[in-house]
Amino acid sequence: MKKDLYPPVYYAEYLELNKILNAQNLKSDEYHDHAHDEMLFIIIHQTYELWFKQILFELDDIVRIFSGDFVDEKNLSVALARIKRVTEIQKIMIEQLHVLETMTPLDFLDFRDYLVPASGFQSFQFRLIENKLGLKKEDRLKYNSIDYDNTLKGEHKEQVTSVNVSLFNLVQDWLERIPFIKTDNFDFWQKYREAVDKLLLQDRAIIENNKSLSDEKRKSQLESFERTKESFLSLFDGNYHNSLIEKGEKRLSFKATLSALFINLYRDEPILFTPFQFLTAIVEMDEQFTIWRYRHAIMVHRMIGAKIGTGGSSGQHYLMSTVEKHRVFVDLFNLSTYLIPRSELPSLPDDLLTELGFYYDKIKR
Repeated sequence: MKKDLYPPVYYAEYLELNKILNAQNLKSDEYHDHAHDEMLFIIIHQTYELWFKQILFELDDIVRIFSGDFVDEKNLSVALARIKRVTEIQKIMIEQLHVLETMTPLDFLDFRDYLVPASGFQSFQFRLIENKLGLKKEDRLKYNSIDYDNTLKGEHKEQVTSVNVSLFNLVQDWLERIPFIKTDNFDFWQKYREAVDKLLLQDRAIIENNKSLSDEKRKSQLESFERTKESFLSLFDGNYHNSLIEKGEKRLSFKATLSALFINLYRDEPILFTPFQFLTAIVEMDEQFTIWRYRHAIMVHRMIGAKIGTGGSSGQHYLMSTVEKHRVFVDLFNLSTYLIPRSELPSLPDDLLTELGFYYDKIKR
């Protein structure tokens, strides 16, 4: 069908503005007690839900890309673009709180009681986002001593509990499939361990030979050094790594962790640069959700102080507790613990460098 044969489209009809602009029904008006700022409250939260819908739209496509047995570079670039879009949306979501904060606590009190027991905690779309990212039910904080999904009505509860594929698990599977780490004539992790041991010996010597340190300070730094040394053990001992997973101290599998670290260490190699950008974008997305939770908790504290929330939760205290607890990709943040200077990285053999580069580059040389 030629474009000039398409029927004309009217802006308001295309966007269905009739539905959108007539979807703000003030509870205060229903009770004949008009509260001016309730309009702002509704529009802000409706806007959040629209952004949540777009985030879910992007996440679903990323999940589709990673659901196969192979992710080529082109599709990885598409997934990267999707996540970058999500992070830009998140920044807008955080900025929106400034608009909401033009409403004072007294303004909120004008209509707050009409909302009970509705609560942002009942945002099934946000719970969907968390589940699709990979937040496990057992890692969630209880809401008024009950599971989060028990606050949702039938169809919404079914949607959030029916998520059986998460971005975390798909990314873990993808990382586990990445080659390069060990070849017939090169054991990267043996070389890396030698480099780490060398640097750790240097660090210990610096502490022991630092004459400006008091005995107490030296003891404290040596204890910290031993903890750092122990943390490296999880890179070189799969059984130890798995024991940390069982304790809940780690989540990303041993093999996936090694691949993610290798990508971070050798990010300058052409074939690893897009995977590095992708992992970095995931970290930023998780960080932006953490910032949003924190800013939301601060805003709620400002609005209701130490009161309970409209949904009956402990309000600001509950929200602040989720800031750290509900992060999903913490293991990717922790990779920085294991980085060593580029100058100390093991030199990769020529055949592996060829695999990591672009072949036409090698031919031109």
